[in-house]
Amino acid sequence: MISSPANKMSLDLPSWPAVDFSEFGETETAPLSRIQALTSAYLSRNSVVIPHVTHHDEVDITALDAQRKSMTTPQGGKVTLLPFMIKAVAELLREFPRFNASLDSSGQQLVLKKYFHLGVAVDTPTGLLVPVVRDCDRKSVGEIADEIAALSGRAREKGLPMKDMVGGCMTISSLGHIGGTAFTPIINAPEVAILGLTRARWQPQRGEGDEIVWRLMQPVSLSYDHRIINGVDAARFTATLGTRLEALRQEVL
Repeated sequence: MISSPANKMSLDLPSWPAVDFSEFGETETAPLSRIQALTSAYLSRNSVVIPHVTHHDEVDITALDAQRKSMTTPQGGKVTLLPFMIKAVAELLREFPRFNASLDSSGQQLVLKKYFHLGVAVDTPTGLLVPVVRDCDRKSVGEIADEIAALSGRAREKGLPMKDMVGGCMTISSLGHIGGTAFTPIINAPEVAILGLTRARWQPQRGEGDEIVWRLMQPVSLSYDHRIINGVDAARFTATLGTRLEALRQEVL
């Protein structure tokens, strides 16, 4: 029996240390923004209540990256890897329905969703926001790219209403424009998985006749709720991701 996610966990933890840091040197205080305070509370809850496991993998994006550089969106914008990832993940959610599910408030029912909305983590001056791109299965890569740009721009300039940040099936958090090799993203409850992206790197691979070929490999970090998803399912999910990305590349040729 799965415990209810709505139940408050009673943990016998020591109190947070009260320290006068000024004893050790000069300090100043800065209040958390409203978004940071809310995010802190939700992340703490999700980290404690959800049994996280993170599966790390790599996806070959050599051909895809070369092709997307020459693409533009319907609005004339640049196409990054992210809209391809969103479109591919939306298709994988159909193939792996337990990733497109949530526990209900009782913790005894699994709600399997028939829609495919993807959250995108956006860094703003006041904190992290997660706008939701809806019906990703029905939109082209270019349309998704334009919608990400519009949502991200509004999020950074004036914030977003709650209606633009609810209803997601799964979230993608991309740090590829900054760097990193892997990380453990925290699941955005009531979702059951989140996909993290870090910077793609050129790596040597063994080709035919022991020839060394260079491939652009994209690291992916898939955190999942182990109450709902097993490790083998996560491994299959990331292993199939590369196939979906290549199929999308062929579609937009």
